[in-house]
Amino acid sequence: MAQILFKIIIILSFLFGQWDGDASRQTAITKSIKEVSPAVASINVTQIRDVYSPFPRDPFFDFFFPGRRAKREVHRSGSGVVISPDGYLLTNFHVVENATNVVVTLPGGEEFEAEIVGTDFITDLALLKLSGKYFPYANLGNSDELIIGEWVIALGNPFGLFDIAKQPTATAGIISAVDMNFGSQSGGRIYKDMIQTDAAINRGNSGGPLVNALGEVIGINTFIFTGSQFAEGSIGIGFAIPINIAKDIADELKVFGKVDRSFSTGLSVERLTPEVVSYLDVPFNRGVIVVEVENESNAEKAGVEIGDIIYAVNGIKISSSREILKIIKESDLRSGDRIKLQIYRDGKKITKNLILARVN
Repeated sequence: MAQILFKIIIILSFLFGQWDGDASRQTAITKSIKEVSPAVASINVTQIRDVYSPFPRDPFFDFFFPGRRAKREVHRSGSGVVISPDGYLLTNFHVVENATNVVVTLPGGEEFEAEIVGTDFITDLALLKLSGKYFPYANLGNSDELIIGEWVIALGNPFGLFDIAKQPTATAGIISAVDMNFGSQSGGRIYKDMIQTDAAINRGNSGGPLVNALGEVIGINTFIFTGSQFAEGSIGIGFAIPINIAKDIADELKVFGKVDRSFSTGLSVERLTPEVVSYLDVPFNRGVIVVEVENESNAEKAGVEIGDIIYAVNGIKISSSREILKIIKESDLRSGDRIKLQIYRDGKKITKNLILARVN
């Protein structure tokens, strides 16, 4: 009886157009892909690169033509995501580095020459602009609320496959880890608070969006770990820049075309010497002593005083002003960001929070 009733329901559903076989296979992942895909872009870049000869250079030739290197035109592809209806697009800096021409292709095959609005080498981000309006764009989520283990989708143009199908390729996985800090890399890039995922990310996926099950962009896919220095494919360890960091960088690039990392602490310090340690009876021999606090500076507002001994910044022990600057640089902190100073004063350890000031 139950089987007969079920068959009757199916027949009636077909007759009245209420049965949709495709709908029965829809999931949060398929819906997210459908929602974000129209905003995902293939980026094809023409670059000029130096060509280094494998043969020894001629000293006689170098004397008359110093520093000359052969150059050649190369073509690269990557991914990006449109983040506003007026055509602003986020990608990685290394996708458009040294570009002489940038062509963006949207799903369906329509091509646009893109303007590079601004780039930031440190965070490996770039903001492009497409000419036009009413572009499909992706909703940006909140990367501070990520859950380890939640589903994510990587969208983009791996190995140029977007240009064949005229649509982005999608791979699914989970968030494997968050807040992955790699510090300062060779060349000066800083990858901090990175999202780790096992969604397959391959060459060409760089700059594309990492999307959650709600159809929100929560990261910009950036790099992977591979099995060896000779391998290129995914082994399930990929990393994305959190979208909250990318949004802040994009806002600054949109206004200024670059990121201003100048700042002022309002402090002057000197290295802690054995003589000072002995005279002040300090129970440690590493740190810096404050010798000047600028009037009405953020340091004065934070309550830092002349004679204070700073022995750690953001929980990291320091012994010179250079090490303070290194901590600020490797954390990619700028004016408006806060640092925690651990101070020894009058036999007691105290903590002061100092906001880095903008340099006028």
